[in-house]
This record gives sequence, structure tokens and C-alpha cells, in this order.
Amino acid sequence: MKKPKWVVQKEQDKKASARETVWLFGLHAVRDALLNPARVKERLILTPNAEIKLADAISQSGMTPEVLEPRKFNAPLDPGSVHQGAALEVKPLDWGRLEDVCIGDAAPRVILLDRVTDPHNVGAILRSAEVLGASAVIGTRHHSAPETGALAKTASGALERQPYLRVRNLADAIRALQDMGYITLGLDGEAEATIEQAVAGREDRPVALVLGAEGPGLREKTRETVDQLVRIDAAGGFGSLNVSNAAAIALYASRGPRGTA
Repeated sequence: MKKPKWVVQKEQDKKASARETVWLFGLHAVRDALLNPARVKERLILTPNAEIKLADAISQSGMTPEVLEPRKFNAPLDPGSVHQGAALEVKPLDWGRLEDVCIGDAAPRVILLDRVTDPHNVGAILRSAEVLGASAVIGTRHHSAPETGALAKTASGALERQPYLRVRNLADAIRALQDMGYITLGLDGEAEATIEQAVAGREDRPVALVLGAEGPGLREKTRETVDQLVRIDAAGGFGSLNVSNAAAIALYASRGPRGTA
């Protein structure tokens, strides 16, 4: 019996995912990946100077690096990557299911990204999410930034510790969070209510904050799926925020006065 096309595609995607690797670069990103026991590590290329700086992390990882002089450093990185003499080939992290990652904490906060494709923005969001205690950052498998060296370097180590999930359908993920008791709020600069107003008296509830790409903002389907559209309470009536800055402010604001959540 011939397999349905969707089954064949799923099997092909699974095989492709198993073969996929990512090259991380930069001393900080490589060090944190070496120290992460959950990270599958394939190949480590270093200059002699980087080997000295990463000696402890290399020892703990059990890896044997390829040590090359700077002029012979041949890791397959994009031209212009500031690698600081360190590059590590790894498998992407598997954080598991949304339901497992987004449940368990008291009054968890989650960030969802609607077609935010810039790896630098996503890296910065992961860094803020870790600092501000978000349970997860969630993007989509297509039209969102995958794990890359640039993302990892911008995240400054947070990629190894902050759950970053990529789901097939963002609207389905929003509905799944609603079923788990989350208040789902979509950020829109023209919304009537502020984040603080939307969570007032409900700071002990889990909250999911959905942010769109700069320019287009949230897609119509996303706007229809969230519980409410909200805005960041700005001091002036003009200007806009970078999406990574907006994510940090939204996370902080969602916890209410004096971090009551």
C-alpha cells in the first residue's frame, strides 16, 4: 500500500533533521555549548589561543579539538563571522514538547514569535527571556530563525539554557496554551489596552506574549487567535521598539507591579 504524501514528507523531514548540524562560533557560545551535556557535539576547531582560553570547557566536554593556526582556520562559517578562533559543529537542541516545557512553573511567562526571522533579534530575545525567567520562546518551523551561529553568538550562551521551540503552526500553539490556562496577548501598537491593564488582578495566571516581525506585525490569523491585543505603555505618542526590546519590556510588564507574579 502506497504511503500518503504527508507521511512520506514527515519521514523525509525526520531524516533531514537527523542529519542537520549547526556551526556555533565565538568563545562564549562555544564554551557554553561545550559545557552543555544535552548538546550533541560533532567537531571542534580552534586556534592555539582559543584552545588556551577554552581549556577547562574542552576538558569537561571530553572533546579532542582540531587546533589550527589562524591563517589556516577553515571552519565552514559565513565570511565576516567574528569567530574568535573557535568553531563547534553541533546538533540542534531538542527541548521536547510545548506541553512539557510550558507547564510546571508558578505563573509562567512564554514568548511566541510570529515570523521573526532575524537571528540577531531572536538571539537577543532568548537572552532577555533567560534573564527574566520565561519558560520558553516559541517560533515556527518555517519563517522563523533556526539555530545558527549568529543566533547563538547574539544569545550569549542563553541558547544552551533557554528553551527555544519551533512549532508547525503558531495558531495551534496559541490554542494549546489557552487550553493549558494561559492568557494569550498579542502585541499591537494600536491596541487600546496596555499589558499591565490586561493582566491586572490576574498576575498569578500564566501569560503568553505574541510578537510579530517589525513592520508587518502580527498576521491576521494570529490576531484572531489570541485572547486580546495589547500595547506597551509608551511615554510618547510616537516611535517604535525593536522586537527584541519589545519582548523584554513585555515580559517585565506582564508580571505586574513589583513582580507580583
